[in-house]
Amino acid sequence: MKGKLVLVERNAHLPSGHHHGALIALARAHQPTVVIAPYGITTETRTALIDAQALVVDHPHGTSARILTAAARTSEAVARIALALLPPQRWPRALRRSPHQITALARCLAEAAALRTARRVAGECPVAVLSAGEALHAVAGLLGGRHARWVHEINTTEDLPLRLLGALARRGEGRITLLAPTDTVRDELADRFPRLRCVTRPFAVTDRGERIRESERIAARQSAGLKAADRAVCLVGGWWPSKDIATIDAALHHVTRPLTVLVIGTPLDEPMLRRWRDLPHIRLRATHAAATQAQIRAVYAAADATVLARHQGVGKESGLLADAVRLGIPLIVSDHDAALSVRLRGLNWVCMFPAGDAPVLADHLDRLTSNPPGRPSPRAAHQIGIPTATEQASFLLRLQH
Repeated sequence: MKGKLVLVERNAHLPSGHHHGALIALARAHQPTVVIAPYGITTETRTALIDAQALVVDHPHGTSARILTAAARTSEAVARIALALLPPQRWPRALRRSPHQITALARCLAEAAALRTARRVAGECPVAVLSAGEALHAVAGLLGGRHARWVHEINTTEDLPLRLLGALARRGEGRITLLAPTDTVRDELADRFPRLRCVTRPFAVTDRGERIRESERIAARQSAGLKAADRAVCLVGGWWPSKDIATIDAALHHVTRPLTVLVIGTPLDEPMLRRWRDLPHIRLRATHAAATQAQIRAVYAAADATVLARHQGVGKESGLLADAVRLGIPLIVSDHDAALSVRLRGLNWVCMFPAGDAPVLADHLDRLTSNPPGRPSPRAAHQIGIPTATEQASFLLRLQH
C-alpha cells in the first residue's frame, strides 16, 4: 500500500534500544517515510534513515508544537528538581508518586508536540508513535490528533489528577488506537482503559537483509579472541528488573566446560561481573556502555547463542527474541511467559529451561560444546508471528484509513 508514513520516536536520541532497529527497518521497507524525533536522534540512526531516503525532523514545527514542547520540558525539569530536592521515600505518602505523574504528563505533551509537527510537515497521513507513554492517551489524541500508539509496558498508574485530565480530554479517545506488543500488555491496557480501542501487534520486525553472514561471524569471533572450537554466549542489553540475572549468575557457577560470556549494555552489576571473572570455566568480555547497533551486532555475530532469562510471569515483548530471529542466532530462553513458550517449544534453534532453574540453564550452556542448537531459518520470524518490516508498514497504513 502506497502513501506517506510518519513515525514518532521520542527515544531516538538514546544511544541504544530496539526502537532504532525498528525505525530503520520500516524506513527501508516503505517510502516515503517521515521520522519525528522530538529529543534528537543518534548519528548512527540518522545516517541509516537518510540512506533509506527518510525525512528526519528533530525539532518542533509550528507555534502549537513549540508551546507543547516548552511545556513538556518545563514539566520534566520540575520532576527532576523535585526528585533531586527530596527522595520520594521522604515525601508524604500521598505525594510520593507525584514526580512520576509529572513525568507522565511531560511525555504526553512531548508526544502531542511531535504529532502536531507531523501534521505540519507531512499533512494528514498515518502516524504511529513507536514508544508511547502509558498514560494520558486521550489527552495525546485531543492535542495531537489521530494516531496509533505502541505501549510496550505499564510502569505508571494514573493518579487522580491524571485521571481528571483524561476525563476532560474524552473527545480524544476516538482519535487513537493503542497497540500492545503482547496479549499480556493488551489485557493490562484494556483493564485500565476500557473505553479505548486496543489491539495486539508485535512491535519487533524483521528484515531479510539483516541476517549475520558467515564471513561476518568469522571476523567477529577473531576480534573477540575466539578460536573455532571455543563456545560463547551473549547477554545483550541492560540488566533491568524484568531480567533474571540471578539465575544466570547461579548457572555460570554450575558450568563445567569452558565458556566465553560476552556482555554488552547498561546498567550492569559490576560486582557480579567481577565474580564471573574469577569462575574457573568462564572467560568474560564485558562492555559496560550504551552500545551502538554496530557494536551489538558484532557481539551477536561472535556468539554461538544468546541467553534470555526473565522472571516468571513477565509478559512484555522481548527485543532479544526479535534479535535472535532477524540475525539468525540460536536462543536459550526461560519459560517465563506461557504464551511465548507455546510459540517457541519444539523449534530446533531454541533451548528452553524452567524460569529460575539455574542447573538446567547450566546444562544447556555445557551442551553448547557437544550439541549446539541450529540457527533460525529465514522463515523463523513467520513461524513465531514476527512481521516483516514491509508487513508492519502496510499494517500501519491500513490501520488508520
